[in-house]
Amino acid sequence: MTPQEQPQPFISALGLDFGRKRMGVAGCDGTGLIATGLTTIERTSFERDVQQIRTLVNERQVQVLVIGLPYSMDGTLGFQARQVQKFAKRLAKALQLPVEYVDERLTSFQAEQLLIAENRSPSRHKGLIDRKAASIILQQWLDTRRGNFYKSVLA
Repeated sequence: MTPQEQPQPFISALGLDFGRKRMGVAGCDGTGLIATGLTTIERTSFERDVQQIRTLVNERQVQVLVIGLPYSMDGTLGFQARQVQKFAKRLAKALQLPVEYVDERLTSFQAEQLLIAENRSPSRHKGLIDRKAASIILQQWLDTRRGNFYKSVLA
């Protein structure tokens, strides 16, 4: 059986682009090939955030949370990254799901560039930027995971 014929296990992951005011959320198809922006959560309280994410987790049978970690440009973890980790640990515990991190440097910039390419104003579409950034984060994770799967099959 060639690697292309090898059955991929079902995967359901939720990608999160965490911010103080909003959180972009993305999901993937069951094959783990394509990430898509789902929604933007306007943040009010941790409990409300968990409630909204739990609904998505249950609807989509989510197995893992993939959260963008904002490394500094020099590769270190600054204040914002530690805030994300703190939130992620609380969220993982509340939802009883594993968390994996993806380096999210420049994902918001990439999302803004995608909007500009679509002739949309980034300043008028903050929620859309957050969703697109979440889908970029999740897509990076899916691509890395798929690459590792094929390496293990070929080994």
